[in-house]
Amino acid sequence: MSGVVLWVVCPKEINTNSLVPLLPRNGVPIRRSKMWSSSSFSASKLSFSSGVSAYSGTVANPQRSSEEKVYEVVLKQAALVREQRITRKEKKALGLIETDKTTNWDLLNEAYDRCGEVCAEYAKTFYLVWCRRTDELVDGPNASHITPKALDRWENRLTDLFEGRPFDMYDAALSHTVSTYPVDIQPFKDMIEGMRLDLRKSRYKNFDELYLYCYYVAGTVGLMSVPVMGISPESKASTESVYNAALALGIANQLTNILRDVGEDARRGRIYLPQDELARAGLSDEDIFRGKVTDKWRSFMKGQIKRARMFFEEAEKGVAELNAASRWPVWASLLIYRQILDAIEVNDYDNFTKRAYVGKAKKFLSLPVSYARALIGPSTVS
Repeated sequence: MSGVVLWVVCPKEINTNSLVPLLPRNGVPIRRSKMWSSSSFSASKLSFSSGVSAYSGTVANPQRSSEEKVYEVVLKQAALVREQRITRKEKKALGLIETDKTTNWDLLNEAYDRCGEVCAEYAKTFYLVWCRRTDELVDGPNASHITPKALDRWENRLTDLFEGRPFDMYDAALSHTVSTYPVDIQPFKDMIEGMRLDLRKSRYKNFDELYLYCYYVAGTVGLMSVPVMGISPESKASTESVYNAALALGIANQLTNILRDVGEDARRGRIYLPQDELARAGLSDEDIFRGKVTDKWRSFMKGQIKRARMFFEEAEKGVAELNAASRWPVWASLLIYRQILDAIEVNDYDNFTKRAYVGKAKKFLSLPVSYARALIGPSTVS
């Protein structure tokens, strides 16, 4: 039930060999940086909105929280960006920057055009075509036929496109993107893991479990997007902090989806709310299936909404650090999506029978506000 990404039906599958010329000859898997070895960040720390201070390390520790585990991925993505920046500067200094002459740009442009058509059709949800195709495997019309093996095949196909062997036109566009930008495969694999959770899990005993699920199905989108959106050259913020803000936006969006869709999910036998927090509020699964708004439910929902807003606030810290061209759409997405929480409150916390949404007028009014915020660039203080 990721819900923040869009879907496109896979076109007629074509021969893999016909797509290989779409990619540059140097379109090989991005080398993993030595910057994220255990000796490099074994004591890295970050304070999250939920109040948890995460120390990351590469030594397996089953007692680590989900936030700590996810932060390791954040550090890895940040290291790739730093490595690419250093490599580009070195090549430029040595005069080694070359224009690629091996790519079939006509076919590649057609691949991007097809993705653009999908984005235009499904712009109300999200823009990452691959993400929605992945999500649709477990939430689409054929979801009842999807097995873990099917997800394994999808992951193998992901590995192929990262290695320059796309299967169809949509894969080709993504394959070219990941060979151009410092994008690592891990967030993509983690999103598939989120789909696996949807096949076997319908309850989450605490927020630590729910946080990991939210990262899998939505936080990963933030990590995928930052390398393409770009960090402003004027930014003095650490790369890790920008990635953490992108992660927070994905978590905030997913928590908002969960709170909006309580009734819809319950009708499918799913409850994406921390079981221990429900119990402390004096609520049970039966109360949710019954779908009655009570004082206990209102009190519980107030706490859940407060937490989601905290993640939105964490996300705000990184938007100004993005490239100028990327700030407006990100601000617009953040401000509009956050208003869904307001709509839940306006509905008196009835997310059983009423669907909270942001009307067109409010969306339109959010655009100049987000544009004004986008004009504010990075802080000059690190």
